[in-house]
Amino acid sequence: MNRRSPQASSDPLSVGRLMSRLMARTGYDREQSTSAVADAWREAAPPAFRDTSRSGTIRRGILDVFVSHSAHVQELGFHKQSIVARLRELVPAAGISDIRCRLLADVDRTT
Repeated sequence: MNRRSPQASSDPLSVGRLMSRLMARTGYDREQSTSAVADAWREAAPPAFRDTSRSGTIRRGILDVFVSHSAHVQELGFHKQSIVARLRELVPAAGISDIRCRLLADVDRTT
């Protein structure tokens, strides 16, 4: 018996689907997403923290945010709800449900 795999179809792929596969395969989609989250962080963060903090990765809906001073970790805790709400508006596809603030010095440490 000669079985054809679903991918061995002779039907042409749409350009959109082909681009989607290519972007996923090369990691370009992840790079674009990371850039969008970084831009959203700069807009959602309180003005006093825009130069002293940066966004990191999102794991299980939690965005890691790195700050330069321990007092900023505590201060951002007071703004957490409004920041998360704004991030959800700016990048809904990212699925951010919370933020976790860490010192920039802790970047290389594992949790």
